[in-house]
Amino acid sequence: MFRPLVPIARGWKIVLGIAFFVLFVGLWAAATFGGWVGPLFLKDPWQTVLSGWTLIAEHGYLIDIGITVWRVAGGFIVAAVIAVPLGILMGAYKPIEAFFEPFVSFARYLPASAFVPLLMVWAGLGERSKMAVIFIGAFFPLVLMVAVLVSATRRELVEAAYTLGAKPGGVVRRVLLPASAPQIAESLRLVLGWAWTYVIVAEYIAAERGIGKTIIDSQALAQTDQIIFGIVVIGIIGLVSDYAFKTVNQKLFPWSLA
Repeated sequence: MFRPLVPIARGWKIVLGIAFFVLFVGLWAAATFGGWVGPLFLKDPWQTVLSGWTLIAEHGYLIDIGITVWRVAGGFIVAAVIAVPLGILMGAYKPIEAFFEPFVSFARYLPASAFVPLLMVWAGLGERSKMAVIFIGAFFPLVLMVAVLVSATRRELVEAAYTLGAKPGGVVRRVLLPASAPQIAESLRLVLGWAWTYVIVAEYIAAERGIGKTIIDSQALAQTDQIIFGIVVIGIIGLVSDYAFKTVNQKLFPWSLA
């Protein structure tokens, strides 16, 4: 089983994945029920579940979840709609790459949280500013990832297309895009995960509802159980979306499966 790059059966993958979570919760329970960590710093798993149920049953937490999902999805989709075509153009045409790459490379190192004061002035305190934080966090890395994938297309495929009489636009449509599409889809899956990491920052901007807003309020009251529950909810949503993305990618590009 322990040989480099040798795949394992799907059943074993599921068992080992579940085993990690069981071990993690077991260590958490041992640390809290055993008194090694005080409840002020970390509540036990059972208390966390009860607090989560209270949030859902009495405080409309499902609405908060829906609002947060909407913000992440909105910012990510807008980023993808602009970043993917721009990345394809940069990867395919070197003059376009030379024009955009210095700025994109510069901007991707800027933390999205640094833009919060400006976004509050430019876009106000509504949903646009919150989605803009997600957009900034996802857009610039995605542009460069797509550009690198397209430009890494095997040169012999491009030369063969030109030999067969293809025009530059045809090479992009019939060679570069099909060759890089599976990797672009995988990049979208990865960047969606990054987009979720910006949601707490986004909901610092005068949010009235949302998972991040609940976490921020719980921090002020030292309610670590609610903070942990919010983090777990974000992780579960991210895990579900990740597997959904992966399944769709496998359906669309079955030839790319390892």
